[in-house]
Amino acid sequence: MVSNDAKELFIQGITRDGKTFRPSDWAERLAGVMSQFRPGGAHPGSHLSYSPWCIPTVVNGVKCVVVNRELRQLEPMAWDFVLHFARDNDLQVAEACLLPDPPKS
Repeated sequence: MVSNDAKELFIQGITRDGKTFRPSDWAERLAGVMSQFRPGGAHPGSHLSYSPWCIPTVVNGVKCVVVNRELRQLEPMAWDFVLHFARDNDLQVAEACLLPDPPKS
């Protein structure tokens, strides 16, 4: 269950029994499918970049997809899609906030 106040949801590439999820590019594929869902809607060429609401990343050596809560409010079917993807593949999900990288000195 996802709380109502979570800012971001991390879908982790680890199943509940601790196995690494395959294929290895699953995060990029999921984020690619979600690329059309973005502020202002899809536009020509939007499929060439990730949506700011669904970003693949690596956290502590684990592939993840960070899903912003705004997606839930503006595109509820897309939000349901990513949650069902995680559930159907038995992936671990965590609520958190992605922090920006520290400035380089």
